[in-house]
Amino acid sequence: MQRSSREWLFLLSMGSFLVLYILWPLGGMFLRADWGIVASSFSDSEIVGALWRSIWTAAAATGVIALFGTPLAYFLARNTFRGKSVLEAIIDVPIMIPHTVAGIAVLMAFSPKAPAGALLTKAGLSPVNSHLGIILACMFVSIPFYVDAARDAFYGVSPRIERAARTLGAPFLSVFFRVSLPLARKGLISGLIMSWARSVSEFGAVVIIAYHPMVAPTLIYDRFATFGLKYSTPVAVQLILVCLGMFVVLRLLAAGKRREDEER
Repeated sequence: MQRSSREWLFLLSMGSFLVLYILWPLGGMFLRADWGIVASSFSDSEIVGALWRSIWTAAAATGVIALFGTPLAYFLARNTFRGKSVLEAIIDVPIMIPHTVAGIAVLMAFSPKAPAGALLTKAGLSPVNSHLGIILACMFVSIPFYVDAARDAFYGVSPRIERAARTLGAPFLSVFFRVSLPLARKGLISGLIMSWARSVSEFGAVVIIAYHPMVAPTLIYDRFATFGLKYSTPVAVQLILVCLGMFVVLRLLAAGKRREDEER
């Protein structure tokens, strides 16, 4: 066996442990699930509603994060200043703290007794036990996944290309939208996917601020606590199938767009 083949075989054999560690529990869940209940659950309006609520609230949270996180990520990638490491650490705080703590923090910030919560309540937007509460919780825990990926994507864009465009008379916004964003698109898309996926799967923060209306993770917990594994597993199986399907579609779309760009 050639040296390069042995090296690749070693790397693959070592890395396959983690892949198997993911597949083993998931495969066991699929094999042990009662597929009669799983099939009937596809017509369960409560399950379908929770799944759809998870999808669109996660998309809404990701959209808000992308709107404000993209300029922040670009600023971090293009500037070095005193306190930058502190700012980056603050952005990463939601990754480090328990998500129940994150939920309590969001609840205290947006409860009707807090200034921000009082303003939202006066505007007719209830931040507790509402879709807004779900979005607020999802935003808090998902921010680092997009901002970090977007910052690294902008790091990969050469500032010299941007300066060349500026010297040709293009204004900053034109360079940003027509040069920087397209060149960083791959990383930005990856960040969007990861941020959305984190929001879809969030339980700890959401259950603190909005137990109702239920999203899929909350419904899974509720059915497990009430009925046990037999009736919570079908919801878990559906959530995995939905997330896996959307992951595959989004990755394929991103890969197809990348191939088109390479052919040009």
